Amino acid sequence: MSDLLGLAFPFFGLIFLGYGCGRFARLPEAGLAWLSFFIIYLALPALFYRIVAQTPFAELANPGFILAAVVSTAVTAGLALALGLWLRRGNIGEAAIATTVGGYANVGYMGPGLTLAALGQDAATPAALIFACDSVFFFTLVPLLMALRTGGGSIGATLLLVVKRVLTHPFNIATLLGVLAAYFEFRAPGAVERMLDYLKNAAAPCALFTLGVTVALRPLGRVPSELAPLLGLKLLVHPVIALVSLTTLASVSRSWVETGVLMASLPPALNCFILARQYNVYVEQASAAVLLGTVASVVTVTGVLYLLQQHLLPLGGLW
Repeated sequence: MSDLLGLAFPFFGLIFLGYGCGRFARLPEAGLAWLSFFIIYLALPALFYRIVAQTPFAELANPGFILAAVVSTAVTAGLALALGLWLRRGNIGEAAIATTVGGYANVGYMGPGLTLAALGQDAATPAALIFACDSVFFFTLVPLLMALRTGGGSIGATLLLVVKRVLTHPFNIATLLGVLAAYFEFRAPGAVERMLDYLKNAAAPCALFTLGVTVALRPLGRVPSELAPLLGLKLLVHPVIALVSLTTLASVSRSWVETGVLMASLPPALNCFILARQYNVYVEQASAAVLLGTVASVVTVTGVLYLLQQHLLPLGGLW
């Protein structure tokens, strides 16, 4: 148990340190801008590039795992969308953001650091692939749903905008460059690789601290009635769907399945709030979802870590 607490505490500790600083330090929110820029455009891309570039290309070319990851996310998102449409009385815009609450795990800020610490270097490649798949999925789905909200005439322009955002997202660019580096077995000069390692090592602590500060600076607002079932779907049902999908659709090692389950168990991504603010819909509810989901995940993610540590997941033939 002490090993489990030692694994989980640093991650949640950094989040709550950030939350405490955000609540009690009287600093303007604008101060986060450069730190967020560093995380999004330098540290996390360096992490994903190094992870993928150091992985044999044969391990990256795994269509079964990619299919299983997409199916897992799509099924969970579909359930969340249906729940959102039902409880928000058919409001597509609000249901679109509710879909991210129920299906979009925090695979960017929390995922890489936690999976690598819990499962070792074997988790690097599946974590990067899951992040890329989830990013493409939600940055495609939400704009399309928002276009439906405003009428069908803008669908074509929205599709072009979606493609542009997917292709120019720094995380996706870094992952693609990592794939190319793995394919051509490219290695950067030693000084460049050391700099990338500095950036990579800064990614998780900076991202988790920033997550805590950002959540602290958001008003809790009104807690919607659908928040409990959406968070239950995200924290409890999504990992089960991921387990079933990965063990039936993919032929991968146990560590890859465990990575997928752990990534699926993470709380709602901060992007839920970012998307809500971008479209000016469901903003207070998304803020509450990120905050309360992160708090609840202290228990649920620790529980998943315990199951992984004790080898209690029913992985069938993978044992």
